[in-house]
Amino acid sequence: MAAEMAIGAPAAGRLLEDFTVGETIPAGPIEVTPEMIVAFARAYDPQPFHLEEAAGQASLFGGLAASGWHTAALTMRMLVEGRVLGGTPLIGAGVEELRWPVAVRPGDRLHARLEVLAIRPSRSVPDRGWMRVQVSTLNQRDELVHGERLARADARLLVPLTLGTRAQAPRRGRGSRGGDRRGLS
Repeated sequence: MAAEMAIGAPAAGRLLEDFTVGETIPAGPIEVTPEMIVAFARAYDPQPFHLEEAAGQASLFGGLAASGWHTAALTMRMLVEGRVLGGTPLIGAGVEELRWPVAVRPGDRLHARLEVLAIRPSRSVPDRGWMRVQVSTLNQRDELVHGERLARADARLLVPLTLGTRAQAPRRGRGSRGGDRRGLS
């Protein structure tokens, strides 16, 4: 999945200069239970193979399987709870690519990792910069169950540069699409 994510800067957050290309930040684990799968499916993806073991057995999954959307939500939970950017929050603004190559099953123990692919300061917002990252979620057998790429053309992470310059940065007004994006190049 590619997604654009704006990053704010609370006091304990990591700043752009704190990251290095190639750095991998782990998050998790979380164990998936049948009750979690069914509860999420009832609320958000009520397809039979996510709701009942028997229906799952009769499907291409061959058993109860978590919704891909549930896997994405669990990934986000691990990233937030794992504080992959320190205290800096993750704020999503779009998705381009999302893959679920292996179904998540009851009893799976998931873990996530965020890999920094590229870093550059913003050309127009002096207290911010961009990071391209890839997020992967794997099960206990290290099989990829969820993959997303957050990249410059597809998506970006907006990360504060330093706390000292943050206060001096000009505030941007709101544009017709909910936010002025001119300063994000």
